[in-house]
Amino acid sequence: MSRFKDKGGKSTPPISTASLPDIIFMLLFFFMVTTVMRETDLLVKITLPEATEVTKLEDKALVDYIYVGPPSNKALGTEPMMQLNDQFAKLEEIDPWVKANEERRDEVLRPKITRSLKVDKDTYMKFVTDVKQELRKSNALKINYSTAQGR
Repeated sequence: MSRFKDKGGKSTPPISTASLPDIIFMLLFFFMVTTVMRETDLLVKITLPEATEVTKLEDKALVDYIYVGPPSNKALGTEPMMQLNDQFAKLEEIDPWVKANEERRDEVLRPKITRSLKVDKDTYMKFVTDVKQELRKSNALKINYSTAQGR
């Protein structure tokens, strides 16, 4: 004489998947909005030189890029030009650019900022030296050269 009966015919109800497409599209939308594809549009052609001893930069958020090479638009000529952010620049514009990039970062991070020179391998070193001299005048002394991995 048992008081409790076994109701053997009951099973767990199926899990509803009606909200699954909503969750998937919400995640897809989130990643589409937060992903950065490219920060700058290159206006110069750059073929990086190859190097065997390369190291990766630790924090790319603390890197400012300077692009030097012949312009992509043939109408502008074949002489090397410098690109800061999304526009061509002259050597005199390096100092205000450095100061503006320092101002937008926290004061603690400013000494850790690296200026990376992405220079076309066929560019004359005189132009690169002039860029480095302007960076030195701006007290931007942490400089690196971007290269491609060699053999």
